[in-house]
Amino acid sequence: MTEHAFDLPPKASPAVLVERNALADEVCRELARSGLAAYRADLEEGGPRPGAAVHVDPGLDGGVFVDWRTEAKLRDAALTLFARGIDYANPPAVVLHHKNINDRMQVALLAILDSAGFRVEEPDGHAYGSAVYVAGRRP
Repeated sequence: MTEHAFDLPPKASPAVLVERNALADEVCRELARSGLAAYRADLEEGGPRPGAAVHVDPGLDGGVFVDWRTEAKLRDAALTLFARGIDYANPPAVVLHHKNINDRMQVALLAILDSAGFRVEEPDGHAYGSAVYVAGRRP
């Protein structure tokens, strides 16, 4: 049997991770102040819940990201159909609804966090979907 060695991506330094965690906590507080349900998804057990899921990617090129999560019934219905295969030119209504919510919430999260003084941008959609990347506070 052949053994496989996998190189894991390098992690950020402990000091950088402390900064990212502090930033993620600030992001949660600001989103909550705006009236949105926000939580640290990377620190919770029990699976996803609805709202703004803030998490720290510990990779060297990682950072702080915010994903919008819909209620489980909508998410599961959309993902089940998607997994079976869909016609991308004419997706089922529930799949389109789920996608539209995530797309619009990305725009809203970008605007809310920008207004609160954060430097934000859309990350690579292939790697991070409709998440928002929070680069830090504006000076």
